Amino acid sequence: MTKIATRDAYGKALVELGEKNPNVIVLDADLSKSTKTADFAKTYPDRFFDMGISEANMIGTAAGLATAGKIPFVSTFALFGTLRVGDQIRNSICYPNLNVKIAVTHSGLTLGEDGASHQAVEDISMMRAIPNMTVIVPADAEETRQVIHAAAEYDGPVYIRLGRPAVPVVFDKNYKFEIGKGVVVNEGADVTVIAMGVMLSPAIEAAKELEKEGISVRVINMPTIKPIDKDIIIKAAQETKGIVTAEEHNIYGGLGSAVAEVVTESVPTVVKRVGVEDTFGESGKPNELLEKYGLTKEHIIEKVKEIIK
Repeated sequence: MTKIATRDAYGKALVELGEKNPNVIVLDADLSKSTKTADFAKTYPDRFFDMGISEANMIGTAAGLATAGKIPFVSTFALFGTLRVGDQIRNSICYPNLNVKIAVTHSGLTLGEDGASHQAVEDISMMRAIPNMTVIVPADAEETRQVIHAAAEYDGPVYIRLGRPAVPVVFDKNYKFEIGKGVVVNEGADVTVIAMGVMLSPAIEAAKELEKEGISVRVINMPTIKPIDKDIIIKAAQETKGIVTAEEHNIYGGLGSAVAEVVTESVPTVVKRVGVEDTFGESGKPNELLEKYGLTKEHIIEKVKEIIK
């Protein structure tokens, strides 16, 4: 299976976008080789700004550029692009509802060896709680490409969460991403698994394994966490016995919480969450960390069987 990192797809998508729209500019916090914004810098050096290790200033500068009609894409590691600059994002971008795109990389446990100090597992909960912010987590390279183009066309703040390691390519060019919409990638009638980002591929694998045991699993890709697709969640709650959510994020405040909010208000059903169990990570190889912290197809299978029982 072909594997491509979503950060690599981001770098290529920015170059495509730069040719298409001269108002697109990119700001980076001295991490352009890692975030892959270096691709844009080489192609459009007059529209690229290395702001140094000064993330708060970078966010404020992006806000100012947005008031002048530019479309700034701001990049750094996920932890530095959210928790370090929460005040600036809230007050300088979201409060005035400015057209700034915060596209961060190296999110979640799969950042790997850099350890807990760099592994953002609480960023989605923070960003979805800020008014006016749209939150998107692409699952693979093709979805990332489409997300970047869609974000540029959307007028308003957008948070895009990207990863470090290569992940399986799930979608081809026939796939159509739309902000605020989930997509059924595997039909099923017994239990629904709703996944985002790097957890989509394990969810699909889990469904295949369970099919061998006679358990029919619907798999939904949920790239937009805010605004979340209420209709597809309600339909799943009505038509299957329960829902399992799968995310590379703390189980508090992320995808699992967002799905549970919809279900409890509309069609109460059992929701089981696969994610980081309210703890910090540690240094290690991405796959080892996913295994240790319970983010694998085996853990998804376990939760599905709990609902079936």
